[in-house]
Amino acid sequence: MKLMFISDIHGSLHWLKRALEKYAEEKPDGLVILGDFMYHGPRNPLPEGYDPQGVAKELNAYKRHITAVRGNCDSEVDQMLLDFPMMGDYTQIWYEGRRIYVTHGHGFSIENLPELSEGDLFIQGHTHVPVADIKEGVYVLNPGSISLPKENNPNSYAVLEGGAFTVKSFAGEIVKSIQIS
Repeated sequence: MKLMFISDIHGSLHWLKRALEKYAEEKPDGLVILGDFMYHGPRNPLPEGYDPQGVAKELNAYKRHITAVRGNCDSEVDQMLLDFPMMGDYTQIWYEGRRIYVTHGHGFSIENLPELSEGDLFIQGHTHVPVADIKEGVYVLNPGSISLPKENNPNSYAVLEGGAFTVKSFAGEIVKSIQIS
């Protein structure tokens, strides 16, 4: 199974379209979105191509492929525009016998992990900073942000395939990677 992860769209139709181009190239079995769909938030600048309604329209075309969680900038009004559920604080996916705990990262986070077993994966967005590491026996992962990266990181997404979590820039460079053994 191959999964693609994106986070922190923040209403950028420009960067969402770039991510969907990568989705077509990567050909994953599903797209996991880690929250912050439409609104840019009061602490962030307007992202390139800010168009929340356009973002909703594009995402709705992929509704059967999307698993999603709510970010700290998401609301019930956003859910009204989307044809797939995204208001859960977390979801769990099973991947090759391992649990993947998926959340935005403003509740449970890499610094505040939920109860997980050794070898499980914890994937969050929220910080806009890519992470691929191990903490207390748990793989802690973050694909970064497609629209508003921070700490001099590139706009990025991640792929989980063949036992590896790889964060990639839209230029095709590997930003972070970790083997899931």
